[in-house]
This record gives sequence, structure tokens and C-alpha cells, in this order.
Amino acid sequence: MSNLLQNTSLLNWDELEERNTSSAPSWELEPVPVIVNPWDVLLCVTGTLMSCENAVVIALIAYTPTLRAPMFVLIGSLAFADLLAGLGLILNFIVTYIIDSGFVMLLSTGLVITAFSASVLNILAITVDRYLSLYNALTYHTEGTVMFTYITLILLWVISTALGSLPVLGWNCLEDESTCSICRPVNKNNAAALAVSLLLVFALILQLYLQICKIAFRHAQQIAVQRQFMTTSHSSSTTKGVSTLTTILGTFAFCWIPLAMYSLVADSRTPVIYTYATSLPAICHSIINPMIYAFRNPEILRSLRIACCWCMPYSFIMRPRTPSDV
Repeated sequence: MSNLLQNTSLLNWDELEERNTSSAPSWELEPVPVIVNPWDVLLCVTGTLMSCENAVVIALIAYTPTLRAPMFVLIGSLAFADLLAGLGLILNFIVTYIIDSGFVMLLSTGLVITAFSASVLNILAITVDRYLSLYNALTYHTEGTVMFTYITLILLWVISTALGSLPVLGWNCLEDESTCSICRPVNKNNAAALAVSLLLVFALILQLYLQICKIAFRHAQQIAVQRQFMTTSHSSSTTKGVSTLTTILGTFAFCWIPLAMYSLVADSRTPVIYTYATSLPAICHSIINPMIYAFRNPEILRSLRIACCWCMPYSFIMRPRTPSDV
């Protein structure tokens, strides 16, 4: 019996010695370095700038009592959507490199899709508002316009939330990597649906702005006929309006159309550099939006000057809208 115990004891000590020599102590194991993609860092920085810039717009509209017209409500909704987009990019960076959870990844992806969808639809709503302000100039400043604006905002945010919830509801490629689009975990069908929707929205915006141009030129011609000539102010106002429309449409097309077209023809097997190259302009569009829709507006710009230097009177009179404001 004692011999058996001795043999067993020796066997246990031999096994322990083998284990100690075959495996290194835990304190000697070096941590695996995490390689951070510079493009992801750039997107995170862009999201931070985007959030700060649009937060300024929201603060100006919220704390200026005179900025309560439907136009400013739509601009505020656009700024809020772009703010959420920036926060979504920051959250996506955290999920990629810090939190390893598929469900959290789906939530962050849904937030980004919801925010950018709302941003695009808000631009469409602003275009409709500008069209109605010229087409129905006599009835534009009524309670009906306010009600229409709030109904439009509710609908566009419901649609955006529905689009953003698709990855969480199953339209993702976490279980089948072969169905991934250029933006994981969005699958090809979801990406194609978003791309086609974006192209349709751009077509609607283009058509509305063409109608706005026709109305603006018609108004200018009527003024010219009444006065037998076109004054310099009306001519420059019309030219300014056309240049503004060109800037809006050109910027939107340059930023969003490449990503939409690339999403239709590419998938996860294509080089990721092309995905970043087409996604970055679309993301930067949310940085450009405040410059086009907010900071070019005289009332918002004046509120910004008041907030920065406090050198101007707080109360000011709303200026009537002209064709150059479209």
C-alpha cells in the first residue's frame, strides 16, 4: 500500500513538472497588439467634428426664440440627424475595437443607417418646403404649413427608424459572410435597397429644384414685364439662387452617388480601400450640411454672431424670403 502511494505521488509530481515546463507562466504571456485601421480613426474623428458642428446648430435654433418657422424646424431636424450620425460613427469605432459583441454591432449599424437616412430625407423635406414657399407663397405662412411640416418630420423619422432596424431584425450577414455587402454586417439586399432609395430621393430633389428654378425665373420675368426692365437687384438675386441650387445638387451628387452606385456592384470581396474612399465623401456631407442649410441663413448666422461676441441686439426682425434663399 505504501509503495502504491509512493508511485502515485511520484507520478503526480512528474505530471506537474511536465505541465510547468511545457506551458509558460501567465505573467510571461505578452498581450496581442490591436492593429487600428487609420481609416477607422479618420471616420471617428470625422464623426466627432460632425457631432460638435451640428450640436452648435441645434443649440442656436433651440435658444433663439425667433427661429421657430417651419424652415428652421426642418434645419434643426437635419442637424439632429447629422449629430446622431456622428455619434453613430464614434460608437461604431468603440464597438469595432473595444466591445466585441454582434448584437451591439447591429445596434450601432442600425443607428448609423437611421441617422444618415434621416439626413437624406430631411434634405428632401427642406426641398419640398422651399418649393411650397414659392409655389404657394400666399398660403405658406399659415397653420397648415406648420402642421404639414410636423407630419412630414414624423413620417421621415419613422421611415428612417424602420430602415435602421432592418439589420437588427435579420437583414444582416453575421451568420452567412458570403452575403455581406461592402459595409459589414449589412447584407447585399439591404445595401441595394438603401442605394436604390437614395437614388430615388436624389431624383425627387433634382425634379423639385428644377421646378423651383422655373418658378424663380417666372417671377423674375413677371417683375421685368411690370417694370419694363429687370433691375440689377432682381437679376443678381436670380443668379444667386441658381448658384445656390447648383451647389446643393452638386454637393449631394458628389458625396452620395458614388457610394450608392458602388453599393450596387460591389460586395465584401472587393478591396476595402474602395469602400472607405466612397464612404468618406458621403459621411463628410453631414459636415457640409450646416454650411449649406444653416450658416448661410442670415437669421442663424446672426444668432451665431450674437452667441460668439454679444455685440449685437438680441431681438431682430425676420427677413422675408426671396428666390435667392431657395
